[in-house]
Amino acid sequence: MIWKRWSRSERTTAEAAPEALLAPGLSDASRFDPGLTGTTSTASDGPTVFAAGTADGTREARPAFLDTLWREPEEGPRNQALPRFSASASDDVESTDADSSLSRRKLALRDALGASQPVIGRESFAGRHDALAQLIGCIEQQRVHVVIYGERGIGKTSLAHVFAETAREARYLVLYGSCGTEAHFDAMFRAFAARIPRLYHKSVLPNSAEAERGDHFDTMLEEHFGPRELADLFADVTGTRVIIILDEYDRVLDPNFRRDVAELIKNLSDRAARVQLVLTGVAQNLDELIGYAPSIRRNIVGLPMRPLSAAEVREVIAIGEVAAEIRYSDEAVAMVTAMAGGSPYLVRLLAHQAGLAALTDKRSVVDEKHGRAAIERVLTDWNASLPRRVQASLGRDEARSQWPLLIAAARAGSSADGYFGVDDVYTELGGTQSPPLIERDLKRFAHPHDLLELHEFESEVRFRFRYPGVSSLLLMSAAMARMTP
Repeated sequence: MIWKRWSRSERTTAEAAPEALLAPGLSDASRFDPGLTGTTSTASDGPTVFAAGTADGTREARPAFLDTLWREPEEGPRNQALPRFSASASDDVESTDADSSLSRRKLALRDALGASQPVIGRESFAGRHDALAQLIGCIEQQRVHVVIYGERGIGKTSLAHVFAETAREARYLVLYGSCGTEAHFDAMFRAFAARIPRLYHKSVLPNSAEAERGDHFDTMLEEHFGPRELADLFADVTGTRVIIILDEYDRVLDPNFRRDVAELIKNLSDRAARVQLVLTGVAQNLDELIGYAPSIRRNIVGLPMRPLSAAEVREVIAIGEVAAEIRYSDEAVAMVTAMAGGSPYLVRLLAHQAGLAALTDKRSVVDEKHGRAAIERVLTDWNASLPRRVQASLGRDEARSQWPLLIAAARAGSSADGYFGVDDVYTELGGTQSPPLIERDLKRFAHPHDLLELHEFESEVRFRFRYPGVSSLLLMSAAMARMTP
């Protein structure tokens, strides 16, 4: 996730964990010594308690709000009217009173900042102008294939959609497909070929029978084909240029699929075909997506997606301001910026929730109170999405006392596959704890139905959070603690 990119100097506001946040019934001496920065308290049968979370001696605090997540819900007032939709399924708000105006503004805010779907239109696209320009340049000027990579929620799919819209305006034939874990090369690329009119094949004349019938390229493929046969067919494209976008390429599990795609890229480049591929996927570097393929390195360009800058976050929020006729205060913008850590997904999610909170209060200015309400809403929703046993594990005494360790593990597990080792956690803790003790305490959370999974990879012990939502909850709670006075 994006939070891992924060420098350790930016973690200094999360100083000592308040005594009130420690597990009840545990003495200060046995769990946490505020005077021992960078030390641990050990016992023969108990876990190591981390008093420091970073290399500079600061500690990761656990926000008090988290304790409310695991309480039983309070009983609300009786005889309340049941909630109703504010608009029809066609997004029409029929009445003209003040409430209907408020409903329209909420719908406009949803369309501008809603985070449940990627951005698909340029009117809602902010920031990333440099990435879009670089992507267009790679396709148009260099005629290479492009691999867009980065962390989850960084905006890869949104960039791909906006790029596709821009390319279609330039009369490119853009074909989009989302990869799945069971993706097969022949099935996926036959579907792409079925969307390329046969009229664009150099052997077909505009007034020929094939053109009149409206045939497509898939009719020219054998029942079984590979990357060479497909490249031979695509090399005969004329009259247009084709861009094939393979989104979520990291989800593909079949190594043969990735090998065939690499072979297709090489053959298309060797034939100077008018077909180019754009791959997107979760990865920290190019090799994680395409593997070791030196034969195609000169045919591809890697486009890493960086976190949004503070100015770009402001651009995103400004779209919501115009759409919903509201204004975000400087404090609210700063809060969203700090919590999102450069993630476009989190910027939209938090800004949307904060804007909704303000509109519900019938306010036109989103202030710090609404920003905090948005953060708590997101944390509550993430917690509710976790299994009950996981919620119980996060609320138990051992998790409270090991909060810095869990935060460090969440940062260490930000790779595409989510795995991390003891050395990764050691680095995130700033080298303040010994690896054997870190491994021992991580294993305490690696029991069946607990927070972590434990795997052996060639004699190396690797861990992974059993549910991805746990690491997200931990990382955002750490960011929230930094803002707590």
